[in-house]
Amino acid sequence: MQLNPAFKGYPPHLDPINLKDAGLQGWQLLRGDLPFPLAVLKDSALQHNLDWMQDFCRTRGLDIAPHGKTTMSPELYARQLAAGAWGISFATVFQAALGARHGVRRIIIANQVLQAVDLDSLSALLQAHAGLQVYFLVDSLAQLRLIEAWRVQRQSSTVFTVLVELGLEGKRTGCRDHQEALALAQAIRRSPAVQLAGIECYEGALATCHHEHDRASVAALMARVQKMATACEADDCFETDEVLITAGGSAIFDLVAEHLTPHLSRPVRGILRSGCYLTHDHVQYRQHLKCVAERLNLRETLRPAIELVSVVQSCPEPGLAILSMGKRDVSYDLDMPVPEWRAQVGDAQTRGVPAHWAVTALNDQHAYLRFDAQAPEDQHPVVGQLVGCGISHPCTTFDKWRWMPVVDDAYRVVDAVSVNF
Repeated sequence: MQLNPAFKGYPPHLDPINLKDAGLQGWQLLRGDLPFPLAVLKDSALQHNLDWMQDFCRTRGLDIAPHGKTTMSPELYARQLAAGAWGISFATVFQAALGARHGVRRIIIANQVLQAVDLDSLSALLQAHAGLQVYFLVDSLAQLRLIEAWRVQRQSSTVFTVLVELGLEGKRTGCRDHQEALALAQAIRRSPAVQLAGIECYEGALATCHHEHDRASVAALMARVQKMATACEADDCFETDEVLITAGGSAIFDLVAEHLTPHLSRPVRGILRSGCYLTHDHVQYRQHLKCVAERLNLRETLRPAIELVSVVQSCPEPGLAILSMGKRDVSYDLDMPVPEWRAQVGDAQTRGVPAHWAVTALNDQHAYLRFDAQAPEDQHPVVGQLVGCGISHPCTTFDKWRWMPVVDDAYRVVDAVSVNF
């Protein structure tokens, strides 16, 4: 892939370069070598998070298939797989195709697949990529009938491998009760179009950071999963050599990890699907991981690896500075960006921001940085100053960029990744 002036964050006056050569350009963010705003990834934090999560899974006898929708970045998938990830999860066939084209060979589509065009595409992917394994979710007889009708209409010999999804009342997809789920599993067993490989659920909607509530809610959900797995085995519904039991978002994965390997007569593979662990964040998931640390009695968990660097472009009135980033550059669906550091162009290092600095609003291309106008002058933002902000919810920051530089702790560009939303 080439970086060129059509990519936001790439200097428009430079010639195109290969993405893999970004780390050879000698770019230094604090020197102003790249235009701002710019989303960047901290290399040391990425590596820490990869190691931490892999150790978390290994010590519990679990695997991880991180959710690739978070980043949509093949270069980051490669890092995750190299660190030991069993596979990569996705939300759509489109996303899964990106993974397959870039060498991912075990894929969980953690969603229902039912449109004829998606079944066409998935069948073609399986034929085009030797050794590719894809699992997707089924949660209703109506969905199963659509898959069977597609197979007849297309006169296809493809047999899809599926997981029965258990869901929560009032939440997203998934069977709401045991009998409904078991009847579906039995229908899958009789169907020539699909084979059942395991059980899936998503517990993230239960997360509150209240330990007793979260532990009890997750335990109840996972008890349903274990009851379902036992019943499916008793009825000979599973048709694969091993049974997959998969759950685990990025908030309370430690709680589902306790329940992912029910005792069955055939091998069971417990798979977490946390996606945001790789980059983490400065607000939403940082708070959840504080709760994880409390439950596990840990001093450190994950580190924020994604930042949005912008420049102070105006200080139009006392107590207000306008930054050069906005809704087109950074997530705002859960929380506003959080100022973390400041630097003058040419500084050798960053320094922290005063506690009274806060981003209070965003427009398309502007951020409103409020500060105490009565504070000493050296605590005021100034025009031309660089401001590094932490973010909340990495998923909705990644989708605003086509590439991100990877920087070392001195903000030298050492690598880059593509983003393919």
